[in-house]
Amino acid sequence: MDTEERLAVFLDYENLALGAREHLGGMTFDFGPIADALAVRGRVLVRRAYADWSYFDEDRRSLTRHQVELIEMPQKMGASRKNAADIKMVVDAIEMAFERDYISTFVMCTGDSDFSPLVHKLRELDKRVIGVGVENSTSRLLPPACDEFLFYDRLEGVEVPEETEPRERRSRSSRGTTTRREPATRSTTAEQPGGAPASVEPASPAEPEAVETEDQPEAETQPLEVLLAQTLAGLASAPGAVTASLLKRSLLRKDPTFSESDYGFRSFGEILKHLAERGIVELSKGPAAGDPEVSLPELGERDSAFELLREVVASADGFVLLSGLKNSLRKRRPDFSEKALGYRNFLQFCKAAQADEVVHLRWDDAAEDYIVSV
Repeated sequence: MDTEERLAVFLDYENLALGAREHLGGMTFDFGPIADALAVRGRVLVRRAYADWSYFDEDRRSLTRHQVELIEMPQKMGASRKNAADIKMVVDAIEMAFERDYISTFVMCTGDSDFSPLVHKLRELDKRVIGVGVENSTSRLLPPACDEFLFYDRLEGVEVPEETEPRERRSRSSRGTTTRREPATRSTTAEQPGGAPASVEPASPAEPEAVETEDQPEAETQPLEVLLAQTLAGLASAPGAVTASLLKRSLLRKDPTFSESDYGFRSFGEILKHLAERGIVELSKGPAAGDPEVSLPELGERDSAFELLREVVASADGFVLLSGLKNSLRKRRPDFSEKALGYRNFLQFCKAAQADEVVHLRWDDAAEDYIVSV
């Protein structure tokens, strides 16, 4: 435990939120994928986001659920305070670097090159610096200054809306903050395309509850093998072997309520043995008794992923809606990730499969979704 990284996260929220809206098809910024990516890199002790929150009222609840401290930097009427939040963020980071020497890593979530001097100073102070930013709104000067830089749109869990479909562009321009989740809702009512808007409207009178139920079921229903495989894949990118104890700590960082008993097991070791018998993970002798090394089995590359896609579509009577197809793939291969294959989103992966004549994609106006067929 003494050797694990201790992280402090600082978010230039205006830069991230506007970058996502302008360059990622109008989608709303979500801190969740960043939290998951950092969970496999160390223990996050501080999470702070800086902005004039009167401009981001809808975003507050999501950040609060991720235990992010909101630092209010109000803008004065008739006066320019463009850099007020930036300056406060820099001052707090430097102060923390001197006062809390147990923090080993600073995570600067911004694409603004104005933070480059701060990054250089933190590294002078022997601190590791990880940067996070939206790719198309990140200055080219910032990533080289950091020890590691994560592009938000490449993180697992970030589904960038496809920008080539006219219908999707129209929906974004009318309400950019909700388009990210609408396709999944509509696909469940494909037989009644006219009823989709009505199913969304009743949630508006009780907005806080609607927001709460929107995120929670996804975490509760995520299969154990998918959760474990995704976490293990993230840990595998770091040097060194992944042991069962390290994997368990990373799972608890992602979800502090994680418990083996919720899945019907008495111990974490039982879970690993069960998944190893199913071929989802591989176990080998570790540095200590009862703490084996855990790894993912060797996967085929792009061709085997395309073949998996073809098999899943073929088993569904030869055609299926794009929404929900990724979950079907993960039921067969829990560690499937199109981003690990170099694709920005699942639709891009399917279009590449179409280019190889593995499947065919067709937009359906009634379903408001792509139909994938073989």
